[in-house]
Amino acid sequence: MKAAVLQMRSGIDPAANARTIVDAIGEAKAGGAAMLFTPEMSGLLDRDRKRAAAHLHVEGEDEVLAQVRAAAKTAGIWVHIGSLALRSGDDTRLVNRGFVIDDTGAIRARYDKIHLFDVDLPTGESWRESAAYVPGDRSVLAPSPWGELGLSICYDMRFPDLYRALSNAGAKLLAVPAAFTVPTGKAHWHVLLRARAIEAGAFVIASAQAGLHEDGRETYGHSLVVDPWGEILLDMGDEIGVGYAEIDMAKLEDVRARMPALAHRRPIAAVEKMA
Repeated sequence: MKAAVLQMRSGIDPAANARTIVDAIGEAKAGGAAMLFTPEMSGLLDRDRKRAAAHLHVEGEDEVLAQVRAAAKTAGIWVHIGSLALRSGDDTRLVNRGFVIDDTGAIRARYDKIHLFDVDLPTGESWRESAAYVPGDRSVLAPSPWGELGLSICYDMRFPDLYRALSNAGAKLLAVPAAFTVPTGKAHWHVLLRARAIEAGAFVIASAQAGLHEDGRETYGHSLVVDPWGEILLDMGDEIGVGYAEIDMAKLEDVRARMPALAHRRPIAAVEKMA
């Protein structure tokens, strides 16, 4: 079965972003895909918080989510919305939430980004996600057409303990939607995603934002699909649109048989610091 990956350049108008995703759902279905994966912040990418505020809603009132669910049902295809910025209802801050939607339009899983991007880069870029977002507090394993799908978002990829927990729980695929900066993308995107695939013996599907956005930020692109051996099956470069990769579960079983590292995992005792 094929996975479809939507590489986006989300802007400041959720209606326009929703149309892009709905069109991609139809394209993915026509292309024979079982599931479409979209990037982090698919519905809105706007660092002007005052301007963005008018477009932010609680989950039940979010129009992008509603349109994607309806389109998934009409097309009869699964969709992973990498994430949407949503009001939490319990906090003045937002949640960065991903969704797995099945081919009837039902929400089968939700995941709130755990690790928040609070960094100062050598380029002068400064990001403080924790000023606007509440971190998630649980890892999530979701159903998919291929079996168990471990959910994560962007900066999470730097924390292998999350993927260890997901693969220990049975994940066969790992979703890593992102809006990666260009400097960190050039340095770390490919190597980290290949490492996560190899460590977990799992397929990694990483749909990304790409290019210069309406709000002035620039994202790295290079949406990837990586197989459990660490081989790159799809690299979309900086092109916007839908790409495809074949997800062959026999390859996963073969890799795990040849390299049974998951079965060899052992609990790590407390570090003994020598004098």
